[in-house]
Amino acid sequence: MADFRAINAVTEGVLQLLRTSYDPEDFNQELEFKAFTARDFANPISAGVSLFLYRVVACGVQRTPAGPVQIDGRAAGTLLPVDLRFMLTVWGGEASLQHLIVGWMMRVLEDHPILSAGLLNTVVPASFDPNETVEISLAELSNEDLLRMWDTLVQNVYQLSVPYVGRIVRIEPIRRREQGGGLVQERVLEAAAFEPPAERRR
Repeated sequence: MADFRAINAVTEGVLQLLRTSYDPEDFNQELEFKAFTARDFANPISAGVSLFLYRVVACGVQRTPAGPVQIDGRAAGTLLPVDLRFMLTVWGGEASLQHLIVGWMMRVLEDHPILSAGLLNTVVPASFDPNETVEISLAELSNEDLLRMWDTLVQNVYQLSVPYVGRIVRIEPIRRREQGGGLVQERVLEAAAFEPPAERRR
């Protein structure tokens, strides 16, 4: 199970996969690979690929319990399974460079559709269990929705983009952990602390 840093690990993992797979000689220059917010589209990179996470949705998988009843008798929390919908945008001064980048980018992701825990934990240490994976695939996004997104982001100045989805990211309940992985003792607030003074004196 992945912890709450999983979403960041997946987006950075996609960028790391692209970053470590490209050869500058194929493009006659260095490329950048960066996660974008909406504001970043107003000041983009000169050449490379940006990742814009535009939606996080429940993936429909049942929210199964994270594990058996804990030692203290409390029921374990449920997993939160989500899909990540993101847009990869290619940048370059010339159309030919953009076309080179998009063809290469899509081929890399087609060749590596599964992000392993080894990769994900490289960018965000210990965020995923060793046997976990996340699947990356092309997503469905209508031309109308794509153009509407660009109209919102940068006033209808469209840039070549490809939608993808990351499935399934299972986020476990938040637990405080020690450095070695064990649970830290949690603070339990005494009910008496919230009783009115008169109640406590009885």
